[in-house]
Amino acid sequence: MTANESGRDRQSAASEPPAVPPETAAELVELERLQQALAESEERARSHREQYLRALAELDNVRKRAQRDIEAANRYGLEKFAAELLPVKDSLEAAVQSAGRTDSRGLREGQEATLRLLSQALERIGVGVIDPAGEPFDPERHEAVMAEESATAEPGSVLRVVQSGYELNGRLLRPARVIVAREPAPKA
Repeated sequence: MTANESGRDRQSAASEPPAVPPETAAELVELERLQQALAESEERARSHREQYLRALAELDNVRKRAQRDIEAANRYGLEKFAAELLPVKDSLEAAVQSAGRTDSRGLREGQEATLRLLSQALERIGVGVIDPAGEPFDPERHEAVMAEESATAEPGSVLRVVQSGYELNGRLLRPARVIVAREPAPKA
């Protein structure tokens, strides 16, 4: 083989694509399939990320809406209570206007009517009276202002109520102020 022939063989080998062995062809097909699967996975990942970001934005909107609702409930929560008290105010205004024109009996009746209206308004919104006379003393619901000897009442029971307590739907607003019975001191 001459140098000239050897150069031509090299040139023709360089201009023709090299023959791919069958194992390499299968690997190329597998590589192409894997690249396609990767592209599809990346697209799904992008889609999931977008869905996640939309869900995150929706969650943020729900939180903001809930916060606005809470603020509105706090701001306007007393609306029902205020509406319940308006008839009591009207009754008191009428009593004040007629105070100079009525006798003391009429004034007393007006005060009693006003107290009834107020009690009914409080009851309608869930405020209940705690009147524990005769019950055992309960430090969770009662405040002892003093103890008094009693031969008839059970020691540790509520002898008298000084000031009524109140609860709102079962939750304590103000404890009842009470006098608690104690055993009489032994006589010397």
